[in-house]
Amino acid sequence: LDAVQLTLEQIDLIRRLVNLYPQHMALVTTADGIEESHRSGKLASLIGIEGGHSIGTSLGVLRTFYQLGARYLTLTHTCNTPWADCCKVDEPGRVPHIGGLSHFGTLVVTEMNRLGMIVDLSHVSVPTMLDALATSKAPVIFSHSSAHAICNSSRNVPDHVLKRIAVNGGLVMVAFYPHFVSCGEKATLKDVVAHINHIRDVAGVDHVGIGAGYDGVNLVPQGLEDVSRYPYLFAELLESERWTEEDIAKLAGRNLIRVFRQVEQVRDQLEAQGMLPIDQSIPPEDILGRSYCRYSGPRT
Repeated sequence: LDAVQLTLEQIDLIRRLVNLYPQHMALVTTADGIEESHRSGKLASLIGIEGGHSIGTSLGVLRTFYQLGARYLTLTHTCNTPWADCCKVDEPGRVPHIGGLSHFGTLVVTEMNRLGMIVDLSHVSVPTMLDALATSKAPVIFSHSSAHAICNSSRNVPDHVLKRIAVNGGLVMVAFYPHFVSCGEKATLKDVVAHINHIRDVAGVDHVGIGAGYDGVNLVPQGLEDVSRYPYLFAELLESERWTEEDIAKLAGRNLIRVFRQVEQVRDQLEAQGMLPIDQSIPPEDILGRSYCRYSGPRT
């Protein structure tokens, strides 16, 4: 099935779900909206798209997803797009298809800046990370990645990129999946704390958050079985003199709200400068021979 169709169906599902439970959920499209939903006691529901294959090779599709409420896009999932390499190419024996972002890939990032859409670099290769950081005028995020220095999974963020995140003003939101935390099938709350502290040490307390990634995984750390365990994680951090309640608030969400607000500010600046939508197609030669994410239907 076509990825664009599947993404539209998921956006439709999210909107119907929020409309079904308006007393508990609020569809959020702005940084202010997150705070407003918290004040009203509702879950702030943001639409994100995990994988650039969902836009195909069309900036028009990207703009349409934004108009439908999507506010962040992960540039790749676990496969390359015709315009960006995923993290799999960083693994031994793998060969990069592009070597980062293609020219069209940089246009995707630039158009996201113009729209006010957050660039998410989880799942991308290290060269793609660096190309996106060099291109983006706004802070970027890693929505669910951990520290490569502790677990050398290709899904994690190396220290030299963490340092660039600090300069960019972005955010690394720590994933809980054991294979990214301990590089094995078992992990603990304390293992997650080690990743949080490492990212804080390298990038700073303003650049670390919680990504978790509970959806779609079959393994979780001991002590962090679900979101109800977050208070235990924060309590563990507060036992250290280096963490204050203000720091925990940043980790728990203030850093993300700050990034979202700065992305909106860059959008407003570009609009004030008269920047128009980018009207450029991907060259046909960039599509030929490039791998795509494929979906063959539900498994039986």
